[in-house]
Amino acid sequence: MSDGAAGLTIRAKDECRWDLVSLGEVMLRFDPGDQRIAAARSFRVWEGGGEYNVARGLRRCFGLRSSMVTVLADNPVGRLLEDLMLQGGVDLSHLRWVEYDGIGREARNGIYFLERGFGVRGALGMMDRGNTPISQLQAGQMDWEGIFAGEGARWFHTGGVMCALSAQAPAVALEAMIAARRHGVVVSYDCNYRPSLWKNAGGRQAASDVNRTLAPFIDVLFGHEGDLAAVLCEASHAAPWHSDESYAEMAQRVSAEFANIKVIATTTRRTKTANRNDWAAFAYAGGKVFRSIEFADLEIFDRVGAGDSFASGLIYGLIEDKGMQWALDCGVAHGALAMTTPGDSSMATLPDVEKLMQGGSAAVQR
Repeated sequence: MSDGAAGLTIRAKDECRWDLVSLGEVMLRFDPGDQRIAAARSFRVWEGGGEYNVARGLRRCFGLRSSMVTVLADNPVGRLLEDLMLQGGVDLSHLRWVEYDGIGREARNGIYFLERGFGVRGALGMMDRGNTPISQLQAGQMDWEGIFAGEGARWFHTGGVMCALSAQAPAVALEAMIAARRHGVVVSYDCNYRPSLWKNAGGRQAASDVNRTLAPFIDVLFGHEGDLAAVLCEASHAAPWHSDESYAEMAQRVSAEFANIKVIATTTRRTKTANRNDWAAFAYAGGKVFRSIEFADLEIFDRVGAGDSFASGLIYGLIEDKGMQWALDCGVAHGALAMTTPGDSSMATLPDVEKLMQGGSAAVQR
């Protein structure tokens, strides 16, 4: 389709310290490589977290200035996470530390284990993130006025993972969103429904209730295939979107109820095997549906974090005013590249992304 304006008003770069501020949990990922978790004898570690991955992608791949709002327990694992985030280039001036009691009874840093799938065996993740410091963060404890008014930010990002961490987490996100909008900051939110996080907290209905409370304060809404219909819309069992018409129907329902949402962007994935998927995306803006370039039969090394890399690529395109179609293609290309390397975060460069957007091949570069 022909391109069109996203309808976003983005603050000037020279009046803001940050291009993006992100709110969310950062955990230590244990990666058993080509082994299964239960049989592994060694692990490689990475930092990871849905909202953090977006901030890191914008900094490392796209060169924008991003800052992370999170909380860690002050122990060696927390300091390892700090070091990994510093390597990712994300500003940590808004990282809060809480005292560690020596056993983790009061607060402990989140960890998770993730084994890659192969063929007919799907990937498997196991979370250990109870009682983490950021899950205890309360509304009123962060100086959002100082961040959005004093320092200045162009974009604020958070999501459903952050909001699932505790009963008070949605109030923290809401407080940040209200402050951001008060100061002309674009707000994006990734639905990111995780059944394991909502299992004992009300399931899909509870997630839907939270998202609908936050929806009036969102400008750009992200969701993986099925997330938006299942978590935000009334049609909780809508079919996957494989056509402009079906996607438009869903997006128009959301836009009719929440006119403040200017952009809706969604990845689509057809899983053939654990390491071979079709990968693409849709977006809706200005009353139009946009379809991305498609990667059919994409070979996957590590699929975790693809949606976050999609979000960072799309945000980059919009924040740099490159148009909705370019931003969508940038997001899906960045997500595709993120799945070719290990860890949650992208190892791609902007030239890598632009080459893939233009149909570049996997031939050796010399």
